Amino acid sequence: MSVYVLALLIGIVAGLRAMIAPTAVSWAARLGWLPLQGTPLAFLGFTATPYIFTVLAVIELVTDQLPETPSRKVPLQFGARIVLGALSGAAISGAHGGLAGGMIVGVLGAVVGAVGAVIGTLGGAKVRSSLASMFGRDAPAALIEDVVAIVAGALIVVSLHGF
Repeated sequence: MSVYVLALLIGIVAGLRAMIAPTAVSWAARLGWLPLQGTPLAFLGFTATPYIFTVLAVIELVTDQLPETPSRKVPLQFGARIVLGALSGAAISGAHGGLAGGMIVGVLGAVVGAVGAVIGTLGGAKVRSSLASMFGRDAPAALIEDVVAIVAGALIVVSLHGF
């Protein structure tokens, strides 16, 4: 599978749950599945980074269930998803396309990841709204979205193992 497809998919994950994408990418880097050593994104594989992202992801999963949490489509939330999708996409594409030697691959991965984040943000909001209407409340729809984001993030980074 192309690194750009994986970058798009991890961007979609960032659109669903902003912190799941960098958490998954960081764990992949830490486990050696994503060779980022010697690149500008090497910090993703540092010892503490995946733990920090994991804590932030858990906080996001909890706060998403709160009624006062703002929509993912407000500028700050939307922007964060785009930035984290771009970061995660750049890490995936750049690591497997020579990020250290040629930044163009990482930049293209960042753009594809950002596009994925827009798709995931807008599409995820629409699907969640439809599911919430079907269930008559938001909580089951939110939990389904959580599971989809976590499983997709895990599958994407597991596919990097031996890439």
